[in-house]
Amino acid sequence: MGELMAPDLDELRAFTARLRCVEAGGDAGLGIEWLDAIDAIEALKSVGCAAQAVITDGVATSIRADRKAAGLPRVEWDRGVASQIALARRESPNRGGRHLGFAQALVHEMPHTLAMLQTGRLNEWRATLLVRETACLSAADRGIVDRRLCSDPAILDGVGDRGLIARAKALAVELDAAAVVARHRKAVSERRVTTRPAPDSMAYLSVLMPVEQAVCLQATLGRDADSLIATGDSGGRTRNQLMVDLLFERGTGASVASGVPVAVNLVLSDETLLAGGHEAAQLHGFGPMPAGIARRLVADAVDSDTETSLQRVYSCPHSGALTAMESQSRTFPKSLRKMIDLRDRTCRTPWCDAPIRHHDHIRSRRQHGATTARNGSGLCEACNYAKEAPGWTARPIQRPGRTHLIDLGTPTGHHYRSAAPPLPATGRQSEVETVVSTHLRAS
Repeated sequence: MGELMAPDLDELRAFTARLRCVEAGGDAGLGIEWLDAIDAIEALKSVGCAAQAVITDGVATSIRADRKAAGLPRVEWDRGVASQIALARRESPNRGGRHLGFAQALVHEMPHTLAMLQTGRLNEWRATLLVRETACLSAADRGIVDRRLCSDPAILDGVGDRGLIARAKALAVELDAAAVVARHRKAVSERRVTTRPAPDSMAYLSVLMPVEQAVCLQATLGRDADSLIATGDSGGRTRNQLMVDLLFERGTGASVASGVPVAVNLVLSDETLLAGGHEAAQLHGFGPMPAGIARRLVADAVDSDTETSLQRVYSCPHSGALTAMESQSRTFPKSLRKMIDLRDRTCRTPWCDAPIRHHDHIRSRRQHGATTARNGSGLCEACNYAKEAPGWTARPIQRPGRTHLIDLGTPTGHHYRSAAPPLPATGRQSEVETVVSTHLRAS
């Protein structure tokens, strides 16, 4: 690979500004020209992806070389690099790591795939599929797959995503079946259950498990739901509704009507809870919840055998910033951690919405940073470790009466700011707004 040439940033920005001038509602008679423009822009996106990959690999190689020359231990050479890539792309650190791995695979092991990206014959998603399906192979075998699938653009012309995956998998098995089997074993060891928010105050429960177990679980739930419908015990529920209810009951040991058997943190204003206010509540870990649904959740908990407790949280009436919390524990660090969790909700690194795992000193103890809410932040594990890499800086920004703000600096001198989201606060007359944190727990 030749020397990496820096792009003309002024030219890139000028071209981006010209694209911004495209407006909706153009002349319907220009359909063919506009379709050609769509095709050209799609090719431009692929070329841009290829350029990003080459630059990403170059940046990572340069940082690694500088740290090696500085005599840092090998474990420090890559620390925080993916996070810098993520911040530059306005994405999460997890996605930054994927982009970095993608770039390194293309530049060093899959030159034909990179060339197809550079000519606009392959888009980023399809290139990602090729990188993903060959990840278990050696560099030499990966190069063979790259050559056999991407050396001639006609090979994949008109082939859909499933067909592309099938061809890559078949070649991987042909070249190194043992590596494919080992990858499967590793995947089985990484089985897990996750949740993420869904529209309309719902949530997705995702289970990553071996395919035979997933098929068996779904078939069993479907069979038992069909049995309830056939015997007239469905209670008016549809087959899908019954399958979900059966999954909940068998997973928790509680009936759907008996309440939630684990702690749930629900943050809502006193006006929303007691006076029929309309401001959305915040369900910790999931986001906004309509006021009516929040009140119903609290009412259902009170009417059931579920233990319910209220805890006052104080926020600024103008900004919604968390200012204090009524403590129900004599251990200050525990209350402080809870306050940070309620204030930050997710990891405070910009564009990272991973769950909080670490409660971090923004200004470290080595720099005499205090153990206070202002100097504390909630971070995911990856971001906390990345922040400890050489050249990273962080400091809280003082701005009274407004939400908590952090300035994050990277080794390249770029700075990013992260503001905590405001808490629910509907009233504006009093100097201190009371927000209720409701904890629902089965007794």
